[in-house]
Amino acid sequence: MSATLNATLIGTVSIWLWGALALLTRLTEGRIPPFQLLAMTFALAFLLMCGKWWREGHLGLKHLRQPPLAWLLGVGGYFGYHFCYFLAMSQAPAVEVSLLAYLWPLLIVLFSTLLPGHHFYLRHLSGALLALLGCWLLVGRGGTGFAWQYLDGYLLALACALIWSSYSVASRLVSHVPTDAAGWFCGVTALLALLCHWQFEQTVWPDSGAQWLGVVGLGLGPVGIAFFTWDHGVKRGDLQLLGVLAYAAPLISVVLLVLTGLADSSSEIWWASSAIVAGSLLAGWQTGRRTAEKQEVSAP
Repeated sequence: MSATLNATLIGTVSIWLWGALALLTRLTEGRIPPFQLLAMTFALAFLLMCGKWWREGHLGLKHLRQPPLAWLLGVGGYFGYHFCYFLAMSQAPAVEVSLLAYLWPLLIVLFSTLLPGHHFYLRHLSGALLALLGCWLLVGRGGTGFAWQYLDGYLLALACALIWSSYSVASRLVSHVPTDAAGWFCGVTALLALLCHWQFEQTVWPDSGAQWLGVVGLGLGPVGIAFFTWDHGVKRGDLQLLGVLAYAAPLISVVLLVLTGLADSSSEIWWASSAIVAGSLLAGWQTGRRTAEKQEVSAP
C-alpha cells in the first residue's frame, strides 16, 4: 500500500467519526451551551494527545514550537470554524446554515488545484457536485428556503465553509509539522472557547449519564481522534478524494439516527444515499489504478 493511499484511508476515519456527531450531540439533549461544549470537547481532545505523549515518555513540549503559519491554520481552523458556525446558528435557520457550511468539501476539491503538483480532474468536480446534491437532499429536509433577513447568518455559514476548506488545503503547505502539534492547537482552542463561554454563556453541567456519554464521546471521537486523523490525511493523502468522501459524513449521521430510532427512514434518504455513493465512486474512479501505476514506475 502506498503512503498516499494509506494516509487517505487514515483521513477517512475522520469522516466516519464525524458521522457520529449528530448522534452524540443528540445525547447531550442540547442542554450544554455551545461554547462550553466546545471547551469541554477540545479539552478532552488535548488530554487524549497528552496521554499519547505520556506513553512516549515526554510532555509534548517538543511539538509546541511550530511555524506561525501552522498555528494560524490550526487554531484558526478549529476555533474559527466553530465560532462562525455557532454565530451563524444564532442568526439564521439551522437547515440553511448547514447547507451552506457543507460547501467545504466542494471547496477543498476546487482549492486543492492551486497547490503545487496538483491538477484539476473533472471526475473529482463531478463527483463532488453529485455528492453535494445528495448532501443537500439529506440536510435540506424541512428547510423553508433562504430569506434576506438572515443574510448575516448565511455569510457566517459561508465563512465556515471557507475557513475549513482553506485550513484543509493550506495544511499541505505545513506538511512537515507533525500531527502531535494538533494537540496543542486543540488546547488553545479549548482556552479560547472557555473565554467565550465566560463572556457570553451561563455554565450548565450535564445532569445524566447519557449527557456525559455524549460529551465524552464527542471529545474522544468527532473532536478528538477525527481532527488528528484528518490532519494526517490532508497533509499526506489524496486531498481531492477526501473532499468528495467527506460528503459521506451527513449520510452516516442520518443512517445512525435511523438505526437508533431517532429519525425516520424516507425515500429522500435513499436518493441522497445513492447520490453520495455515486459521487464518491466517480471521484475515486481509477485512483487505485493510478496509485498502482506510480508504484510500478518507481519500482527498481
